[in-house]
Amino acid sequence: MTAHEAIADTTKGSGRGAGIPDDMAMLRAAVEQTRDISAAKGSIYWPDLLVSAGIGYAGLTGAIMLDDIGLAVLAGVIAALAFYRALLFIHELTHIHRDALPGFRLGWNLLVGVPMMMPSLMYENVHTLHHARTRYGTVEDPEYLPLALMKPWSLPMFILAALLLPIGLLIRSALLVPLGVIVPPLRRLVWQRASALSINPAFRRRPAEGEFARQVFWQELGASAWALFLLWYAALYDWRPLAIGLAVISITAVLNQVRTLVAHLWQNEGEQMTVTAQYLDSVNVPPPGLLAALSRAASSAAQPALSCAARSPSPSGGAAWRAVDLCQGELSGPAAAGRPSRQKHDEAALSGYSSVLTSTASPTSANNTNGAQAAISGG
Repeated sequence: MTAHEAIADTTKGSGRGAGIPDDMAMLRAAVEQTRDISAAKGSIYWPDLLVSAGIGYAGLTGAIMLDDIGLAVLAGVIAALAFYRALLFIHELTHIHRDALPGFRLGWNLLVGVPMMMPSLMYENVHTLHHARTRYGTVEDPEYLPLALMKPWSLPMFILAALLLPIGLLIRSALLVPLGVIVPPLRRLVWQRASALSINPAFRRRPAEGEFARQVFWQELGASAWALFLLWYAALYDWRPLAIGLAVISITAVLNQVRTLVAHLWQNEGEQMTVTAQYLDSVNVPPPGLLAALSRAASSAAQPALSCAARSPSPSGGAAWRAVDLCQGELSGPAAAGRPSRQKHDEAALSGYSSVLTSTASPTSANNTNGAQAAISGG
């Protein structure tokens, strides 16, 4: 059975995923068509990050300072869109080698991660689990819920989790993390349940080790200090800047939550899937179009949605990374990777910014076999 033949299979759930053999021709094509965009380039990453963050902070300043309500709302929306793009660089940090772009991880955390109370620790060594061949779509995948099999009434809960995300982040950084310093059981609980951008309620994060543990310490310290400062300023001077900032983060979270809903089929019920089945489990959203550009950081490494969509097959960001990650290892060996070598995908995974609220249910998906067709044909 080829991938195109599998599209016609209307079976849902684990039976469909387990029954789709690997279409080697399609997987090889996916690898070949992403080789030229798989190297991290500072000449693309840095300007994109700086411009996106700059527009975001300019918009946020306008939303806080402008007296005209209409203009303030417009500025807030612009800020949310710009910060959404800047925040998505957290995805790049999980994929590029730690030495590929010196200073970029620190710069991103200082400019975006810590101020938004979403330091890169919340996605690093988490998102890579989503790309692990034997974990995708299982209970060990932090970014997977069988959306297509869930009840329609769960959709409002999925969106509500995104709306409440900034409040959860504030509570986490200002209260739970500092208390965890003196209460070890609480520290372990917060790390396991509220320190990953994950939508899988069953996911439990493993302890940080080595160099990553040191990074976690400094990132947590920065996020907690910033959160406490925000609360102090709001209590003594003015609460509006904090409230407006939280509202802007809520908008970015909802944008990502909606993208999650429309960008995946997600019909697996927990069993392991073949690489081709994983590929078909995502939906492509190709350009041209502003939304496609907005929803992915324009790095050469993670822009299959921008660069690859003009060709066929043309996977979107998540599907393309999965194709590159899995296919290069299975088809071509370690030397086939066109980008710098990365840490092995042993563990850990973002689909929604609702991670700290992982107990919230997820929604149904209206996607059908046409969505799967898009993952192959770019349509």
